[in-house]
Amino acid sequence: MQDLQTGDIAPIRVGGLLLPSNVLMAPLAGYTCYPFRMLAYELGAGLCFTEMCSANALKYEDKATKRLLLTTKDEPIKAVQLLGGNPAVMEQMAKSVLLEAFDIIDINMGCPVPNVFKSGEGSALMLDTKRAAAIIRGCKRSGKIITVKCRVGIREDDLFAAEFARVCEDAGADMITIHGRSRSMMYDGEPHKNEIEQAKAAVSIPVIANGGIFSAEDAAAMMDDTGADGIMVARYGLEYPFIFRDLTGKHSDKTPFQILVDQIELTAQYYEETFTLSYMKKLASYMMKKKKGTKRYKESLFRSGSLKELREVIALIFADNPV
Repeated sequence: MQDLQTGDIAPIRVGGLLLPSNVLMAPLAGYTCYPFRMLAYELGAGLCFTEMCSANALKYEDKATKRLLLTTKDEPIKAVQLLGGNPAVMEQMAKSVLLEAFDIIDINMGCPVPNVFKSGEGSALMLDTKRAAAIIRGCKRSGKIITVKCRVGIREDDLFAAEFARVCEDAGADMITIHGRSRSMMYDGEPHKNEIEQAKAAVSIPVIANGGIFSAEDAAAMMDDTGADGIMVARYGLEYPFIFRDLTGKHSDKTPFQILVDQIELTAQYYEETFTLSYMKKLASYMMKKKKGTKRYKESLFRSGSLKELREVIALIFADNPV
């Protein structure tokens, strides 16, 4: 298996943008807010996406959804993930002033959650290629770079990643990320790497492989086995953000404690205390998963009622736990 730092990991062109690396961070509800995206970029990620944003909610100017769009001039590349099943509404939002700051719009065609699927959004779009293509074409008229995130299929007995990748490319998508699991698999089980490999062979746009990457070795195997143009890290990026540094070779000597202290400060700068406490508790909980002897602090972590208390508990857990 080749060394990812000197082999497969490299800048990648998507539309008119050159991403600094082909190691991407997935959009994750409740986690990929502005502070976490800035952390991932700092550690070497080539592209990070907002949390999934509902086009319908944005249309009606839902405050909670609009908060997901927070970005600043400091974010190197701005990418939003949009969820929706109505081509007209998707195009309207893609062109709207709400998304004016963003360079890239990623269309969610992979979410497996039942209420999303039943509403004809997310992975349900893979079963309606005409509507999927219309959404891509409509969003493309915004003039922005358009990417798509999908799955390898809906059921285990009917996988069609290559066919769907061609639909996306023909409609104008600039890149496609393929989660190697079917919709029925949700978030568990061995990814179907052969489906990603076939999709890569079927199109000329970049294909990013996603699913089941929980170590640098998994990342290397995913690249080797699929021939993909890059990889997308999801939950493991929360548990071990240093995966971006390890894969890209970008220098950072920060400890987990320093990372979390910086995250508290940045989050508190842009969000209210309630949000900051909620987000930081979840992130710290992920980052302490494999640290021995820290379980006893978990209750204290979630009981923290102020940023001062939160900092104290995080110091107990992480101050003497460098990577």
